[in-house]
Amino acid sequence: MSTLRSLLPQRILLPVQEFIQTEAAGGVVLLAAALAALVWANSPLDGAYFDLWETRVSFDVQVFAASQDLQHWVNDALMVVFFFVVGLEIKREMLHGELAGPKRAALPVAAALGGMAAPALIFAAFNAGGEGAKGWGIPIATDIAFAIGVLALLGDRIPSGLRVFLLALAIVDDIGAILVIAVFYTESLAWDSLAIAGGLLALIVAMQLAGVRNMVLYLVAGVALWAAMFESGVHATIAGVLLGLLTPSRPPRAETAFKREAESLLAQYREAAAEEDIERVQAVLGELEEVAAESAAPLERLERLLHPWSSFLVVPAFALANAGVHLSGGLISDSAASPVTWGVLLGLVTGKLAGVCAAAWLAVRLRLAEMPAGIGWTHLAGAGLLAGIGFTVSLFVTGLAFADGQLVGEAKVGILAASVIAGVAGYTFLRLVGKPSPAGGQAEAAGA
Repeated sequence: MSTLRSLLPQRILLPVQEFIQTEAAGGVVLLAAALAALVWANSPLDGAYFDLWETRVSFDVQVFAASQDLQHWVNDALMVVFFFVVGLEIKREMLHGELAGPKRAALPVAAALGGMAAPALIFAAFNAGGEGAKGWGIPIATDIAFAIGVLALLGDRIPSGLRVFLLALAIVDDIGAILVIAVFYTESLAWDSLAIAGGLLALIVAMQLAGVRNMVLYLVAGVALWAAMFESGVHATIAGVLLGLLTPSRPPRAETAFKREAESLLAQYREAAAEEDIERVQAVLGELEEVAAESAAPLERLERLLHPWSSFLVVPAFALANAGVHLSGGLISDSAASPVTWGVLLGLVTGKLAGVCAAAWLAVRLRLAEMPAGIGWTHLAGAGLLAGIGFTVSLFVTGLAFADGQLVGEAKVGILAASVIAGVAGYTFLRLVGKPSPAGGQAEAAGA
C-alpha cells in the first residue's frame, strides 16, 4: 500500500512533466517554422510560397466532397490532431491536474478569464463599429508551446509551480477560445449535418459502454464525425476537442488483473526461454505487450502517442502555412495606423497582463483562491506577460474572423509583434525577479 501511495503522485505528475517538456521542445520547432514562413514570404521566392498554400485540393467520395486550398486543409483537417490533444489535456487536467476541484482550479481559471476579457475589451475599444470589429476573439488565447518554451529557457531561476500554473491558465484559455470559435465564428448551421454529428457522438459513447476496443472503428467514427462537423458549419476542428473529451481516462484492464496476467505470462516466458522455444517466446512477448497496453488508460496512451506529432509536425505545419506575411512597406505603414493591429497588439501585451493580474488578485482577495507556495505576485505578473504570446490560436481565429486579405495581414502583424514583445518582456522580467524562498513567496502572497 505504501508503494502504491508513493507511485500515485508520480502517475499524476509524470504526464504533466512530459507534456511541458514536449511543449518546450515543440516551441523551438514552432519558432523555426514561423521564421521560415516569414523569410520565405519576403524572399525572391515569395510567389512560390503563396502559390503553394493557394493550391486547390479537391476530395470527393460518394458521401462527402470538399474543395479547398492547401492552407485551409491544414487549418481545417490537420489541426484536428492539435485540438484532439488539447481535448485530451483538458480532460486530464480536470480529472487529475490543476483544474481538478474548485479550490485548485480557482486561481488559473480566474486569471484566464481576466486574461480573455481584458484583451477582447481593448480590441473592441479600438474597433467597435469598424470593419475589424469581428476580430475581438483574436487576442484572447495563449500559445502554450511558446509560453512554456520561454519558461524552459529560465531553468531553475523560477519556481517549478509557475510552469504548472501557466499550463493550467493556457488550458483554460484554450477552452475559452474553443467556445468562442464554436459560438461566435459559426455563421450558419446545417442542422442535418449537425444531427449526424450528434448521432456519431452517441455511437462513440455506445461503443465505449459496450466495451469496444478496436481503435480502427473509433478512427472511422472520428473521421465521419469530422466530415459531419465540416458540413455542419461549426468549425471542423471542434470534432477533435469533442473526441478528446470523450476518450476514456481509465484503463480497460484493472491493476489487479494486469498483475495476475503479467505474472502468469512472465512464468510462461521463463519456461519457454529455458526450453529455447523461440516461437513460443515471441508469442508470449506479444501477449505481454497487449496486456501492458491495456493497463494504461486510452487517454494517456493517445496523448503520449499524438502529442509529439502535434508539437513537432502539425503545429509547425500550421505556422508555416499561416505565419507568412509579405512585410511590404505598404503593409507596415497601414498596420502602424490600423485599429486592428493596435487592438491585437495592445490586447495581447497589456490586456493579458492587466487581466491576469487583476482577476487573480481579486480571486485571492475574496478568498476564492490561494497563491501556490513559492509563487509571488511578481512571478504571476511574469506569467501574465508570457500569456500575451497568442501565436497559434490567434492566427487560427484570424482566419475565421476576416476574409479580407488586408485585415488578415494587419492582424498577423499585430500577432507577430505582440508575441515577440510579450516573450522578450516576460523572459527579461522573470529573469530579473528570480526565484524567492518559499517563505518569501508565501509572505508576498499573504500581503496582497
